[in-house]
Amino acid sequence: MPLLRKALRVSNRSMLAFIFFFSFSSSCLYFIYVAPGIANTYLFMVQARGIMLRENVKTIGHMIRLYTNKNTTLNGTGKNIPYLIFKRSWGLVGFFLSLGGLIDVNMSEISFDEIQQLFSKDLDIKPGGHWKPNDCKPRWKVAILIPFRNRHEHLPIFFRHLIPMLQKQRLEFAFYVVEQTGTQPFNRAMLFNVGFKEAMKDAVWDCIIFHDVDHLPENDRNYYGCGEMPRHFAAKLDKYMYILPYNEFFGGVSGLTVEQFKKINGFPNAFWGWGGEDDDLWNRPEGDLGKYKSIPHHHRGEVQFLGR
Repeated sequence: MPLLRKALRVSNRSMLAFIFFFSFSSSCLYFIYVAPGIANTYLFMVQARGIMLRENVKTIGHMIRLYTNKNTTLNGTGKNIPYLIFKRSWGLVGFFLSLGGLIDVNMSEISFDEIQQLFSKDLDIKPGGHWKPNDCKPRWKVAILIPFRNRHEHLPIFFRHLIPMLQKQRLEFAFYVVEQTGTQPFNRAMLFNVGFKEAMKDAVWDCIIFHDVDHLPENDRNYYGCGEMPRHFAAKLDKYMYILPYNEFFGGVSGLTVEQFKKINGFPNAFWGWGGEDDDLWNRPEGDLGKYKSIPHHHRGEVQFLGR
């Protein structure tokens, strides 16, 4: 009898443990099914914390090596930033003396009427937000394409933040907001393709920036010009603790020259939902220049559907 009672107790505990783990796993699967966007975010946050811990250990080890090495210093000059260096061959196109680095990111809401009042004093801003410097020849003529749907509170915040930064970078630029109507899943790639076609009808551009409306740069030295390779500007996003979700991530803010975009025949139109359409080519700025803040309610839980 004692052995039987002991066996029953063990059996009951095993059954309770099985019920607990079954209920927990079922709840997790249901949560992933009904809210895949939130579930992916939570999963990435857990992974990111592990990555941060490993990076902190590496940093501590590096600092110890610097202290113990008599021929090194903690105050090195570091590497020069190539697109902030004046080249004589450019003529009057390389003056970035007003760029101060870190800039304040104001996420407080502002209306379009307030934006109109704020920038109406600048007579150089043409309809459509088209602006170019009158004291030098701009290095790049930049068309900024913004895929849009139901982000009316984000758009004026975006303009308030980005226009002054681009003016300091002495770029010629204009904004093209491409809105998707209807209730179908969001197709960011198709909006970019449409925006590119319309922008090229409007003016002669040589650099195209593909920009999410809820991404605000934290450093004005993150130069919004193109290069020999496609560029990824949003290398670090605050909502992901400034860590890339994966190495080939090319989303958020990216830029290509007009010729590069034509050579790849634009974005694939098969990506319905958020993500995946712009992860094939990447070349991101180093260090802290690529830090961005994300306006809350990012993506609003929309998931990705691959129409292929």
